[in-house]
Parts: sequence; structure tokens; C-alpha cells
Amino acid sequence: MSTVADRLDRMVRRVQAHSRVPAISAALHRADRPLWTCAVGGTGNDTALDPETTFRIGSVTKTFTAVLTLQCRDDGLLDLDDPVGRHLDVPAHGELTVRRLLSHTAGLQREPYGDVWDTLRAPDDERLLADLARAERVLPSARRYHYSNLGMALLGRMVGKLRGGTWAEVLTERVLTPLGLTRTTVTPGRRAATGFLVDAYSDEARPEPPTDFGAVGPAAQLWSTAGDMARWAAFLADPASLDAAGRVLAPSTLDEMRWPVTVTDETLWSGGFGLGLILVPQGERVVHVGHDGAMPGFLAGVYGRRGGEGTAAAMGCAVLLSSGTAGEALELPHRLLAAAVEHDPAEIEPWRPGPPAPAPLRGLLGRWWGEGYEYVFSWHDGALRARGADDPAGKPPAVFAPVPDREDVFRTVSGREAGELLRLTRDESGAVVRMHWATYRFTRHQETFDRYDFRAGE
Repeated sequence: MSTVADRLDRMVRRVQAHSRVPAISAALHRADRPLWTCAVGGTGNDTALDPETTFRIGSVTKTFTAVLTLQCRDDGLLDLDDPVGRHLDVPAHGELTVRRLLSHTAGLQREPYGDVWDTLRAPDDERLLADLARAERVLPSARRYHYSNLGMALLGRMVGKLRGGTWAEVLTERVLTPLGLTRTTVTPGRRAATGFLVDAYSDEARPEPPTDFGAVGPAAQLWSTAGDMARWAAFLADPASLDAAGRVLAPSTLDEMRWPVTVTDETLWSGGFGLGLILVPQGERVVHVGHDGAMPGFLAGVYGRRGGEGTAAAMGCAVLLSSGTAGEALELPHRLLAAAVEHDPAEIEPWRPGPPAPAPLRGLLGRWWGEGYEYVFSWHDGALRARGADDPAGKPPAVFAPVPDREDVFRTVSGREAGELLRLTRDESGAVVRMHWATYRFTRHQETFDRYDFRAGE
């Protein structure tokens, strides 16, 4: 009888054979199981292919630069709506905001000035900034999604300047070391796979030349193993499980990074972009969050899974390839995550009784009406919650937290109307008879929007 690992192995081997990939390395990380890995093919050099073989991960590097940028924000070094010129001495485009550069909505051209893909010579830091005035702003800021390696390079340079070191130094100190990503480096190392161009009409695989991306490194420089990248993907999806103390980034900040800022295709709406992260909806309130990468001779797909029944804590997958032409293989991480959940779902946690709701709130629990619709207010896991009576089971509830020093006032901290206030009104006996949520009146019975004169009383 085949095991789940056998199923996943076979999926990887099928892609390696059908997509003609010289080397493929895959890994699946989850909190409730040992790390699963699979490596198929050869490195193209004198070393044997195994889970410790490193591959170029290309634009997956951008997710690291994005995390470093949000660290700076959380430490008070910048605001996301600051113009980049406030923190970096640039001859042009200094008005573009950090937020727009992170989400690829700044309108800045894709690459640094010059034909870098012809020469394979990336600019150094001095040249990158000196040539910035020759780079175009190809779209108005905030108009639409337009991918830019140049924009991410500027953010990497800014992070280094704010922290008093190089981008690579800051990355190692503030992300790689705390998360134990010991096989993730800015240079290939001796156990790196060779990248290839696989000929379309024969079985020839031609090695691609090695490249150093110089000042554009924050966009695409890194090398890593599938195991390290699966762990990184798990962190992006579920940071609380891997970094409970928030040493790298607070879970709430990752929530912010995962919120969609723009769609990547205005008609299909099949993918989105947050703050440095690609978002790929999977249906049934499941989303895969991470990034793809491509460099000469290499492709990478690194995604964590959020939501859905059976999804384990800290669930991430990475697929690294030594072919620059097997784009169809980038569906594999999504398929591996789905297969792992289908054939080996996380255990169902048993429900256990908990403490009662605080006495002042017990009377408001139950059904209320607002805007003509019915809602259910309840107390679970130590918090007041609300759901539409007809909401599907998987839709998250609204969750409230008390507002300090304001009796009977709560802030919606997640779910519907996040950020808005919930105000309770009590009668002379202390019973809650009316509520206002985001200023909409909630009552125990369905009512019209008739004008209500509060000065006249009930």
C-alpha cells in the first residue's frame, strides 16, 4: 500500500520526467510531521544531488527583502507611505512610496537602466543610483500591478542604509540566523546545482552562465535548499508556529503583508499581490502565499498554505528546479500542498469546555438584527464574536476586543467591519437593548431604517 510520501514522490518524479528537468528538489514542511523531501536527477557537476543541494531561488528573494522592510517599519524607522527618497538619496523617483514599491504598483520600469539580460552585468550600488534618472516610470503610481526588480533593489538598498550595513549582512543577522535558514546564502557554495537551458527539440541541456546580480541582489540573488525554503514558506503562512516570540516579524505584520493590494490580472482575478508576497487563491477560503523565482537555468516555487479544513500548522512547500524552461513545473508546490492535505490532513482538535462569558456580556449573546439581516453574537476562546446567521461554516467571524477606559465599547479586531466600533446601550436594569456596530443599529427584532430619536427614549 502506498503512503502519502510515496504519492508525493511520484508527483515529483512525474514532473521531472515529463518536464525534462535535469534536477528537481522538493520539500514539504508542516508542524505535525517530519520534513518530507524528494530530489530527482543530477546536479550537472561533481557533487551528488540530495536534499542539501542548493539552487538559485531568483525572485523568492523578494519575500526576504519585503520582510526586512516591514521590520524597519515595525521598529519605527519608516512608514510604508513614506516616499523612498526620504530614506535614500536618489536622483529621481524619490516620490514613489515604500508601499507602492513593495506591492509593484509604483509604475517603475521592470529592470535597471541598460540591457542587463544581454550583458549579464548588473550595476553596483553606485551605478544603480546614478542611473536611476534614466529609468522610466512607465505607469502612473497606483494605476495597476507592474512587476519591478528595480523597485525591490531600491528597497534592499534602503534597508541596508537604515540598518547601517549591507542588505546581505542585515538579511543574515535579522532573518536567516533567527529562523535557522543555514543553507540560504547570497553565493552558490560548493554544493550548488548547475542551471540549464533544456533544448526544445532535443534532449540537450546546455548550462547557463553563472550570474551575480550585484545591486539588484535584493530582488533575485539568493541560493537555498528545498528544506530551507519550505520552512520559509511555512513562516510566511503561519509565523506564530515558527517564531512564537516574534523575533523576526509579528504575526499581525505578516497578516498585513498577506492582504491583497492588487490583482495581477485585471480580468481573471486568479492571483494577487500583497506587500512583497504573491497570493494564489485555491478555493474554499484557502490561499497559498509566497513567490515564484526565475533566473538563467533555474526556477523556484515557494508557497505556504493558509485556511481550509485539514491544513496543518506551519505548512509550506518548495520546489526548486535546475531548468529555466520548465514553467509548467511551478504548479507542483500548489499540487503537493493540496495532496498532503487531502491524503494526510491535520488531526482534528477536540472541543473542550471553557469558562463562561463575563457576566456583563452574557445577556447580549444570541441573535440580533442589523440592516435587515440576522447575526449571532457569541463568546468563544475568550472573546466576543459575531457571525451572519447564514454565513458559510468556513467564513471567519468578526472578533471584538474591549476599548480601554470606555465601558461597553469594543473594537472589531478581525473579520467583518475590522477596525470599527461596537457600542452597547443598556436599559435601567443594565440589560443590553441595542447595539451600534460601525454606526448601524442592531436590535433583537428585525426593524426598518425608521428614524429613531434617542433623546425621546424608547
